[in-house]
Amino acid sequence: MIGTFRANNPFNTFLLLIYGLLLKLVWFIHPQIPVVQKTDGLFYNRVLLVVKPFLDQYPFVYSLIAFIFIYTQALSFNRLLNNRKLMQKPNYLPGMSYLLITSFFPEWNILSSSLILNTLLIWVWAKMSSLYNNPHAKSTLYNIGMVIGITTFFYFPSLAFGLLIIFALLITRPIKVAEWLISILGILTPWYLLFAWLFLTNRLYSFQVPGIRIQYSSFIQNNTQYAGMLLILLSAIMGAVFVQINARRQVVQVRKSWGLLLLYLIVAILIPFINSIHNFQYWILTTVPLSAIIACFFFYPTKKWFPLSFHWIMVAFVIYMDYLKR
Repeated sequence: MIGTFRANNPFNTFLLLIYGLLLKLVWFIHPQIPVVQKTDGLFYNRVLLVVKPFLDQYPFVYSLIAFIFIYTQALSFNRLLNNRKLMQKPNYLPGMSYLLITSFFPEWNILSSSLILNTLLIWVWAKMSSLYNNPHAKSTLYNIGMVIGITTFFYFPSLAFGLLIIFALLITRPIKVAEWLISILGILTPWYLLFAWLFLTNRLYSFQVPGIRIQYSSFIQNNTQYAGMLLILLSAIMGAVFVQINARRQVVQVRKSWGLLLLYLIVAILIPFINSIHNFQYWILTTVPLSAIIACFFFYPTKKWFPLSFHWIMVAFVIYMDYLKR
């Protein structure tokens, strides 16, 4: 399987679809109806409350929408990594890794605000990694800020991803106050439009801005969840080793892109501790950068039996969680 996806063959797009369907088949057999969380953003809550009376009668549709999001995220992120040349040769391993690790826990296969956020954040990372020597940086930064502002309508603590703009500017460009102000203006624009609409409809004083609180997220509840986290952690550590080994042979722009991906991962790890809930739902935000790192573990080792064996151990864990433990 790894050998197949190591090749840059367009047919692998179809094979990824089959791979993903096999991993996530159980969610089509036993579809789950999404539940509105207190921590979800106002836009996501409104949309979900509108469609639930219709779609709750056909829960299969929820699973189909969730799979479409996950599959398209895997393809788009895989294409971005290949275009940015973050690995030695183009391949389909990042997409495979994303489909694999998002199959580990039930919360990562149910339609949720955090799953939708991954689509927006992949776009944000792509634009940030293009800031180096970008002649139109100001318009790009404004667009990045606007998209991050929009993400807060799905999950307000995602505002923390605004830190990525700061890191991106520090890593990729000389300090210019105008660019920083434009980024902040982009983040504030969606909220300005919202408040303008609330004012015009006489709802401004009844609207409450979501609060932020930092607290411990006790998300792990049993030993199988520990085992799943351990498998992801081990594969990510081994992948990080290969990223570091090959960094010396990469051009400056590629190294900066890897640096932004690492910062993306750090912020995504911190996000679930803001207004935390006691499940894995918001930890799916970490799977995008993790899939790139894990793909390096599958790609670079000269002894192919080791990553191949580890891949099938991870697949076995998915089968256990989806069928045997269920």
